[in-house]
Amino acid sequence: QVQLVESGGGLVQAGGSLRLSCAASGTIFSITVMGWYRQVPGKQRELVATITHIGAMYYLDSVKGRFTISRDNAKNTVYLQMNRLQPEDTAVYYCNARQSGTVYWGQGTQVTVSS
Repeated sequence: QVQLVESGGGLVQAGGSLRLSCAASGTIFSITVMGWYRQVPGKQRELVATITHIGAMYYLDSVKGRFTISRDNAKNTVYLQMNRLQPEDTAVYYCNARQSGTVYWGQGTQVTVSS
């Protein structure tokens, strides 16, 4: 089992920045991919960014150039640096980890961007 605990959400004005953190614990060996999803009420959860254990990254088109995902393997933590935030980035952000075909989720952290 893997436990994921997110932190770093909050309220920020448009143009501002936030950094989300996700700490993994438990049976964390062989976690291959970690990432961030987001969801707004009434819509499907969407993939924002992922990073593999060897550092390959993926970004949703709308966040490219504004968001940066990184991973500290020594701390078993993944980060999402979010710059130039826009109101449309408002959502609950969920951390995600994949291990041997099993997917784990964090509890989510609210990000609210005011205009």
